[in-house]
Amino acid sequence: MADTQQPVWVLNGPNLDRLGTREPDVYGTVDYPTLVEQVVEAASGLGFTAEVRQTNDEAELIGWLHEAADARIPVVLNPAAFTHYSYAIRDACAMLTAPLIEVHLSNPLAREEFRHTSVVGGVASGSIAGFGIESYRLALRALRGMIPTP
Repeated sequence: MADTQQPVWVLNGPNLDRLGTREPDVYGTVDYPTLVEQVVEAASGLGFTAEVRQTNDEAELIGWLHEAADARIPVVLNPAAFTHYSYAIRDACAMLTAPLIEVHLSNPLAREEFRHTSVVGGVASGSIAGFGIESYRLALRALRGMIPTP
């Protein structure tokens, strides 16, 4: 049987590779490899093939967004700290040709004031925040509702 699942990229910005050890009271105790495993499993159950990537490098993330735009691949993006100030990430997101869901493990609006602004949110199809790893599952479910099944 041919693989007919829709590709989706789940892109993660700086410090997400430190999950489980970085501020567990804010981000939880699940580590990054477990996040990847759970995202891939949830995506598969929804008819997606998830490619999960993480970088601490703004330029690399921009390159991935350009690739996704060119290939018309839907994106779930946790821009992490880039959320609040990277107009370069925002502009790359604006070039996407398939849906984009912005996700956050914590709720930025319940945190420090500088986290209340998302420069990415205005070009995203939607934003989901504050549900820990469940934020990713919710984003994948939202994408499933936006993209016809192959």
